[in-house]
Amino acid sequence: MRHSWLRTQTSDAVVARYYQELLNFCWRSLRNREAALDLVQESYARVLGEQAVREPRALLYRTARNLMIDRHRRAALRQHEELDALPEAAHPAGPLHLQPEQALESSRDWQACVAAIDALPARCRDAFVLHVFEELPHAQIAARMGISVSMVEKHIARGMLSCQAQLHSLRKAT
Repeated sequence: MRHSWLRTQTSDAVVARYYQELLNFCWRSLRNREAALDLVQESYARVLGEQAVREPRALLYRTARNLMIDRHRRAALRQHEELDALPEAAHPAGPLHLQPEQALESSRDWQACVAAIDALPARCRDAFVLHVFEELPHAQIAARMGISVSMVEKHIARGMLSCQAQLHSLRKAT
């Protein structure tokens, strides 16, 4: 119990001794009182959280400098023009997969592959679905279906070729 009281007394002394000096240092660097206050508070929170500090002033300054560097890096990453200030033509495009044309093409591709899978013979379709959608290894599919690994490989290859042929014919048509 006495140790925590002593620590509190030491912490209070460190705060009282270096607070204004550190605040002035941060304000001169940032030219923003609120940001300087936040930085000093964060510096004290980090330094006073340490167990035993021989040179609290040096550690406070180093911590404050590091926090300022972090702040400048974050600010540099966030520097950009307001989107509303840019002309419509200069707005960045959304991700390709969210573009209407791409979404329509993906939907058509998906439908074509589903049709190709549905057209496969039942055993071939089962092996293909277990491999592609359930991600089972060939040996496990063979054991589950009661067929050889070689036959599983043939079924999967047939399913792949069927999907590729369906996609190829879809591309030719459009």
